[in-house]
Amino acid sequence: MTKVLQVSAELFPLLKTGGLADVAGALPAALAAAGAEPRLLVPGFPAIHDALTRECAVAPVALPWSEGRAALLRGRLPGFDQLVYVLDAPGLFDRPGNPYADDSGVAYADNHRRFALLGLAAARLAEGVDPAWRPDIVHAHDWHAGLACAHIAASRSRRRTEARTVFTVHNLAYQGLFAADKFSELGLPPSHYAVEGVEFYGQVSFMKAGLHFADAITTVSPTYAQEIQTLEQGCGLDGLLRHRADVLHGVLNGVDYGVWSPAHDAALAACFDADDIGGKAACKAALQRECGLAAKPDAPLFGIVSRLTEQKGLPLVLEALPDLLDAGGQLVVLGSGDARLEAEFVAAAARHPGQVARRTGMDEGLAHRIVAGSDVMLVPSRFEPCGLTQLYALSYGALPLVHRVGGLADTVVDTTLEDLAAGTATGFVFNAFTADAYRRALRRAFALWSRPEYWGRVRTSAMRQRFGWDTAARRYADIYRGLMQS
Repeated sequence: MTKVLQVSAELFPLLKTGGLADVAGALPAALAAAGAEPRLLVPGFPAIHDALTRECAVAPVALPWSEGRAALLRGRLPGFDQLVYVLDAPGLFDRPGNPYADDSGVAYADNHRRFALLGLAAARLAEGVDPAWRPDIVHAHDWHAGLACAHIAASRSRRRTEARTVFTVHNLAYQGLFAADKFSELGLPPSHYAVEGVEFYGQVSFMKAGLHFADAITTVSPTYAQEIQTLEQGCGLDGLLRHRADVLHGVLNGVDYGVWSPAHDAALAACFDADDIGGKAACKAALQRECGLAAKPDAPLFGIVSRLTEQKGLPLVLEALPDLLDAGGQLVVLGSGDARLEAEFVAAAARHPGQVARRTGMDEGLAHRIVAGSDVMLVPSRFEPCGLTQLYALSYGALPLVHRVGGLADTVVDTTLEDLAAGTATGFVFNAFTADAYRRALRRAFALWSRPEYWGRVRTSAMRQRFGWDTAARRYADIYRGLMQS
């Protein structure tokens, strides 16, 4: 049985800023069902450290700098059958704010130390500091864990481990870039600061460390795996990715239907499923009341649950908002991010009370209620590695309106005449990233809404889609086995 250490900076339901946490929270159980033996390594942020039970000290972790202390703890976290390692370093992780920035949104100046130590701790586990368990595979998630691959490569060169590494890119645009003078604090051999290493245009790149040193690279949808090898979406790393294309795999993210299922979601006003849709109307009415929207069951309700960034295509939504409202639609937005976008949605809600509602921050319960109560979920991203919102929307019968890119292209079927006739349509897809193309998709949504019988058929098709973690886990298990045999 392959022993797999999953390394992530976030973990649902304890600590979440985005989809990374959902993946890290759901994948271990799916891997166990696929025949692997997974464990987790996470930083000792307060929410995680406070939830840890049955803990025991495994080993100290020597710091590459002089001050502070760190140790590996092993224990249990609620909701996880797998044992968890927590990197206990209070001076680095016991802070307010989110995992990466303070309460004002300013990135911590020592993030290079914080996440270098996470990679170093993964390497120590690969070297066998826990005599009871030693991973065969270390699976590092996104830039925060990228240095795990570099540290383990260094350990292999010293014959301290034979562990293999997998690096998953969740979003290539966020690369973990730091000044070159920080390299000395990372604990890596001097030879690693090179073009054939972690150097990236005169800086240190944690993302590049993962891409260069990992034995296998995965990303979170097949289409995104192709896109990141292009100049347009390669973020300066497309040449490296093309060079390593033979070990690059696109593995579509899954949905934890134990968490995201309208049939048994405790956050909802009423439960429903594809065979008994009645509860969805109650969810819509409850959402309209909760958010101060007019109680109009016949008005199509559009939802957004997202980081408010340009990447998510939200300028298109704002530009075409008059079209949506003039056609009788309503809009509810949950999220925070870019100050300008936040201000524009606040102003829209003030101008259109009863039609536009704006809520701030990360409210998991409200996110579920928005997906359940909406008729359409807007995910018009400029680029989207996978996207989980559209997968949740399909499950809850909120037809996704998406840009044909990345995982959105892999998971949503447009309401063309052919796909309507075949019963395979599940949402609305536009090709060019322009306001005109977005508006045409919006008009198709209103046209379908005006024909309730057709709307109901597409909604049923959407709700019958399944993107479970079992498929993804089997793909990962195959990749692990291939590495063990190489």
